[in-house]
Amino acid sequence: MAVPGDPPNSTPEGMGGGDDDFRSDDFRSDEYRSVVFDEDFVRAARLQEYSAQERMGEHARAVRSRSIWSGGGSASRTGTPGRGARQGMLLVLLIATAFAFAVYMGLRNPYVPPSGGPAQALSSTVVPLAPTSDVPGGRPTELYAKSPAADYRVGAAGITLPAVRRTHHFTDAQVVAALSIAKDYLVQSSLDPDILAGAASRPVRVLLDPDQLAQFDRSMTSPSGDGRHAATGWLVRFDQATAVVADSRVRVSGTLAFEEVAPDMLEVTTDHTFVYAVRPATGSPAAADGASLFTVRRELRLRFDREDLTARRLELASAYVMAGPQDCSADPAGAFHPLLAGAGPTTVGPAPSDPYASGQPRRTAGLCGVLASPETQAVTPSAPPPPPPQSAPVSPAP
Repeated sequence: MAVPGDPPNSTPEGMGGGDDDFRSDDFRSDEYRSVVFDEDFVRAARLQEYSAQERMGEHARAVRSRSIWSGGGSASRTGTPGRGARQGMLLVLLIATAFAFAVYMGLRNPYVPPSGGPAQALSSTVVPLAPTSDVPGGRPTELYAKSPAADYRVGAAGITLPAVRRTHHFTDAQVVAALSIAKDYLVQSSLDPDILAGAASRPVRVLLDPDQLAQFDRSMTSPSGDGRHAATGWLVRFDQATAVVADSRVRVSGTLAFEEVAPDMLEVTTDHTFVYAVRPATGSPAAADGASLFTVRRELRLRFDREDLTARRLELASAYVMAGPQDCSADPAGAFHPLLAGAGPTTVGPAPSDPYASGQPRRTAGLCGVLASPETQAVTPSAPPPPPPQSAPVSPAP
């Protein structure tokens, strides 16, 4: 009778029949004793057998691959990470990714202070300068050559930008944007032929902050010497019944400077002298020898917040203007009224004011100044200016 567990019909050929044969050298080798199929080893296996239920499906595979990120226990003897180790690695990776993203966004998008409040109203002072002698006449080129403007550049070339550096809260590009907008404003408000002729105001208007448009519009339609609504505080224009521009090549010289006045505000200061050749409005354009020079000194304070820089606009905070030769009895709030070639002195006022002096001009406390003659301009040094009158009204002298 066969013993349970023995192969039927005796032991197969080549196999030992006793315990001694079972413990042959082939099975006593120690090289297999290190292989232990414990639970961790099985869970960490790359291949896993499908269950009987899963294998019943059509075209079902016998085994499926197991990712290193799939469920499993602790590290097995094969060195494959367990579930706890993999979760820790994933958490560290997520934290590192979030930290790197935060640093990147912080560098690309630094904190931007909120924009300031509404733009303040313009405060302007316009001072006419009366001549002390007869106004010389001649051809524009000859007049320029004999004037302090002989070495001035022509037109926009005379408005040069300073060296640019970033401020604490504004980048180099933002500073350049502010300076370029300021130059655009000077070009449009001081050199545009339609602006000078009083035929247009839109080229200047489109550069202003929306909060100042109502004040600007009133200054254009109803100019007043109240220190707020003088059209000549915003731009340069001539009374077309008196004089017109005889030479479009306006001579210009001056400086621009900038500084950060608040974390959300950049200020640009302009100080430029514009010299125009004008002729009588009723004369013939061919009579070029009847031209004379008219000088306008403009000191402006322009302010920019970040919205202004993005929209390419500005806030005109203040304007101090000296212009002559003019009669002090003429109201310069609406337009300038040049005294033309051959006109004599009309007013004896304070010490001469030199619109050609470098740096800050000498400001007069009254409503009318005296235009320094070319001889006086050549020898009169520029003196530190006294503080300008605050919101001084511009009206005809009594």
